[in-house]
Amino acid sequence: MSAIKTIDIQDAIISITKIEEEDYICLTDMAKAREGDSRAADVIKNWIRTRTTIEFLGTWETMYNPNFKVTEFDHFKMEAGLPTFVLSPKQWAEKTGAIGIISKSGRYGGTYAHRDIAFEFGAAISPTFKLYLIKEYQRYKEIESNQYNLEWNVKRLLSKANYHIQTDAVQKHILPERNYTKDREWLFYAEEADLLNVALFNCTAKDWRELNPEHAKKNLNIRDFASINELAVLSNIESLNAELIKKRTEKADRFIQLREMAVYQLEILDKKDALKAMRKLADDVYIEQQKKLNQ
Repeated sequence: MSAIKTIDIQDAIISITKIEEEDYICLTDMAKAREGDSRAADVIKNWIRTRTTIEFLGTWETMYNPNFKVTEFDHFKMEAGLPTFVLSPKQWAEKTGAIGIISKSGRYGGTYAHRDIAFEFGAAISPTFKLYLIKEYQRYKEIESNQYNLEWNVKRLLSKANYHIQTDAVQKHILPERNYTKDREWLFYAEEADLLNVALFNCTAKDWRELNPEHAKKNLNIRDFASINELAVLSNIESLNAELIKKRTEKADRFIQLREMAVYQLEILDKKDALKAMRKLADDVYIEQQKKLNQ
């Protein structure tokens, strides 16, 4: 479970977290907004034990969860509506292997549900609450998307800046040693760009264009589709390549070092999410935007 974000629904602070890259909204916070702290758990239990809810949850799990235990689901569906039938979110998840609802303990603890399910719970609280929930969630996603795009653009600009550092190294340390005509000078720059492409993306620019003709027609290239982490690594290996060129390191040796750095750094970024500093900045921007919206 990743860091908690919040949205404001009719003066109620509702927590949102990510699980496997999907947004999960806190049902406990939603229930508290309706009935207060002491009744929140009962509100969720009363909602989940109805036949309508169980059928909805079972259908959702069947669609998105290959490990969902249908037999257990059928058992709950048959008992739903009986006076003796009780069910909690934790029991539902443990018995059926459900992934749409999870219970979290500790700080920011409570019952969280996939956004599809949270919207359904919102409708049970009140149609008005559901509409405000959807509206604020959409605004939250728009802000999140803008933050991601800003981060990506910063990395893209940084990699372009470092590309100029690399081309300067080529101009000063490679071209003077080669016999070339002015109209073929671009080949040396293209060769160095492809050295990085292969080190990071495992293919040349030409290979990518041939595999993606629809994007190539729009003058898009492999780097336009790179992830934020890939752009961060690209920026680093461009700087390294420039330094190696200055030292007159042979291209084959440069490739080995560039490839080793690319693989290592990308693995670290993908596993450890080493861009937390920039994401914290994006979070701070989001908080300030929320404050302005609530003023």
